[in-house]
Amino acid sequence: MKDTFEFADMKSIARDKLGDQVPLELFRTIRLIGMYQALPMGGKSTTATIGRKIGESLPVSSVEDILRMFEELKIGIPSIVHQDEKGMRIAVDDCFCEGLPVLEGKMVCDLEGAILEGALHRVTGRAARVREVKCNVSGDDRCEYEVRYGV
Repeated sequence: MKDTFEFADMKSIARDKLGDQVPLELFRTIRLIGMYQALPMGGKSTTATIGRKIGESLPVSSVEDILRMFEELKIGIPSIVHQDEKGMRIAVDDCFCEGLPVLEGKMVCDLEGAILEGALHRVTGRAARVREVKCNVSGDDRCEYEVRYGV
């Protein structure tokens, strides 16, 4: 008998009537009211830990796989807008936060950045630090992450 879940287990869905989808409103509520507002420091340490664990568990073997998985999971539509030996910058269009009211200076997509961080560590074997530098909620036109290796 298992005592932990793996990413592959998440595809085992047996909901005859409601199927495999939940509303974006529920996800937003869990993230932005349940975690962001209810936990200390906006839940940053919790989302970082959770996101890295999720990223490390994804069935990916390349950066391209990570970007494809981000879109398949409907996290957003990612693209690399800059890349060099030190890291990269990843823009995410159609992010889960798009359409929410603007709260100037707020960055709320740290879970997604931590997922990227965990997945990048998995596929590159290099320590990576991912930091959200743009967010729709902050008034930016898209979410964007700065990735730095070896930090």
